[in-house]
Amino acid sequence: MRQRVFITGGASGLGKALALRYARDGARVCIGDLNAEAGESVAFEIEQLGGEGCFTPCDVRRIGDLEKARDLLEQRWGGVDIVVNNAGVAAAGRIEETSIADWEWILDINVLGVVRGCKVFTPFFKMQGHGHFVNVASMAGLMLAPLMSSYNVSKAGVIALSETLRQELDDDGIGISCVCPAFFQTNLTDSMRSAVPGIQQNVNKLMKRSSITADDVAEAIHSAVVKGDFWVLPHVNERRLWYVKRYTPKVFDWLMHQESKRWMRKYGKAAQA
Repeated sequence: MRQRVFITGGASGLGKALALRYARDGARVCIGDLNAEAGESVAFEIEQLGGEGCFTPCDVRRIGDLEKARDLLEQRWGGVDIVVNNAGVAAAGRIEETSIADWEWILDINVLGVVRGCKVFTPFFKMQGHGHFVNVASMAGLMLAPLMSSYNVSKAGVIALSETLRQELDDDGIGISCVCPAFFQTNLTDSMRSAVPGIQQNVNKLMKRSSITADDVAEAIHSAVVKGDFWVLPHVNERRLWYVKRYTPKVFDWLMHQESKRWMRKYGKAAQA
């Protein structure tokens, strides 16, 4: 049976890479995105790779958009097997400089967007007797670097939600995978909000230097879903650092403190200038 996949934020970046990965399996992939032109283009690429593609307008801040996507999938393909809650944005800044409006913006998309996706599709998965959520968080939700408090909190929220649902939905035949990549080349900074001079350019440099690509992360997600794995941690060095945090927290705290001082020297003063 051809898998049926729905991806929020599927018109670019990791969402697009994952859509094309499933297309190569011949899957049916629905792109949910704000950008209709890009979404239709990805749907066409899916068709060219041997899959079946479609696009639906989707703003994850509106639960009605997700409900329309669910109804479309039921009408068109009789259901959905994998829901990828991928849509997300980024922000950076010191706690005293980040506005409440920016906090509300990032939490509404990064956390509540995933909550809405899980809330809308969980009853549908239960009715089917199966389904799998892929919730895209970040290593930021595990490492908690300075000057990224709103982003860190939003991604930690996705991790907490995913761990909760892992226990809550297991007996219903619903799988959960929580994706925590570090830097890789994507378009995340296009919509990034920050009052810290130069931080977006530095993040872009870190993403471009990464040896991990969006295709690599997509492959790791695809494999995790097949195996039923919860954690998807595609970056080896950051995965090791997470192990350090779990098993030798004092060592991790020292390492993170040194890194934090470096970031604050570089960007903290610039933000105050």
